[in-house]
This record gives sequence, structure tokens and C-alpha cells, in this order.
Amino acid sequence: MTAVGFLHTSDVHVGTFRALLAKHAPQLGAIDTVDQTLLDDARARGVDDDIRQRLETRLHSLRERGAAVVLCTCSTLSGVAERLTDSVGVPVIRVDRPMAERAAEIGGRIAVVVAVPSTLAPTRELLAECIARSPLDSTLIESPCADAWTLFEAGDTEGYLDLIAAHARQTADHADVILLAQASMAGAANQLTDLPIPVLTSPSTAVQHAAALAQS
Repeated sequence: MTAVGFLHTSDVHVGTFRALLAKHAPQLGAIDTVDQTLLDDARARGVDDDIRQRLETRLHSLRERGAAVVLCTCSTLSGVAERLTDSVGVPVIRVDRPMAERAAEIGGRIAVVVAVPSTLAPTRELLAECIARSPLDSTLIESPCADAWTLFEAGDTEGYLDLIAAHARQTADHADVILLAQASMAGAANQLTDLPIPVLTSPSTAVQHAAALAQS
């Protein structure tokens, strides 16, 4: 069976991404690897050579286990993972690229909500890349929600999503589109459906893209 590989930095993502794959491409299998130390160390000291090497090892392992495509679900690391595609030998997808491309298509004031500071720089760089290819003018509004990640780490997913949603709602008056930049935030979008502007999340569009590549 053709399979999509998922590299996660938290166990909570396994069920989410497997469910999305079953919804969008039930004919595909899923292969998971979880390594929280990659994100922990990247937050502590940045993405250095040691982390890149460990990340590459994880990606190669997913390919060797049968993944036709690998999706890195960590926003902090997925840009680095994407650049390792040639080395790994199968497409490596960064979880936030389809979301960022959609934001650039909408244009205007793009509010970027993050809970982990290490996510902000790679997200900013990705959006700048996507905006440069768009004919629309766009402005980035960085909107960190610094208190939320402590709740996520404590296992309080409901509290985490509530805080992210409240924070995004406060940002909405000053934005034309909101990006919930981390995959862990996707559930907060369910609380924001009444907003008059788009609220973009990464998991569903990333899985659809990965599934299409795996079957091409």
C-alpha cells in the first residue's frame, strides 16, 4: 500500500493527521514517527547541525519504512525538513506551505498567530517567499500568544485552544486574514467561524497536498 509518512514532535498530532488522511485519501496508509526532542532542542538553542542531522535521520527512516511522501507537521522544523527532500529521496512537505500560499492569494493584512516563538521566523520567511510570487500587496502582522504553549505542554488542549481563539479574535479587527500558524492550533478555528475574515489552518490542506503527491 502506498503510504504517507508523518514526522511529528508531539503525540497529539498522530490521531489528527491519521484522521485527515483517512478522510481525504482512505486508500493510503500512514507511517508515523514522533520525536519531541527535536522541537525541545530547537526551542532551546535553534536549529543547529545536530538537530538537522537527527531530523534527516528521522526522514530517511520514514522513507525506508515505505513512505512515498513525508509530511513534517512541526512548523519550527518543517522548512528545514523541506530542504532535505533531495537527500531523503522522496518529497518532504512542510506543513504550513499550502496555508501560506493561500494567505498570499488573499493578500492584505496577514496576521500570524504563534504560540512557540521558534515558529515565528520560519513562518515569516515562508510567507515572504509566497508573497513575493503574488501580485497582491500584503503586510505581515506578527501576533504571538506567549501564554498558550504552557497549557499545551500541560496537556490542557481545551484551554490552549480557547486561549488561541480568544487571541485570534482580538487580532481580527486589524487583519484581512488570520493564520493559525501551528498545526496544534487548528481546533481553535472552530470557535472563529463567525469572523468576517478567513481563518487559515495547516493540517487539512497539507494532508491533501501530501496525498496528491503520494498518488502522482
